Amino acid sequence: MDEQGGMMTSTKEVSAGGRAVMGVLALVQAGLAFLAFWDLAHRPAAQVRGPKPVWIPVILVNWLGPITYFYVHRDR
Repeated sequence: MDEQGGMMTSTKEVSAGGRAVMGVLALVQAGLAFLAFWDLAHRPAAQVRGPKPVWIPVILVNWLGPITYFYVHRDR
């Protein structure tokens, strides 16, 4: 937070440790999205709940999309 109690607006204001954590979180999120897209591309449509094209924009939603894909998409 800045002197007025507002949120930081620049990465220059974030400590080196904070930037490292943000970088790791970004890599994890990108990895989840990549794995979800890879799984969607390689999984037969019969094994995916709903039409495959519907899952593409869902996966693009940060964090929630890939996690939703892995927990909801497969027919039980």
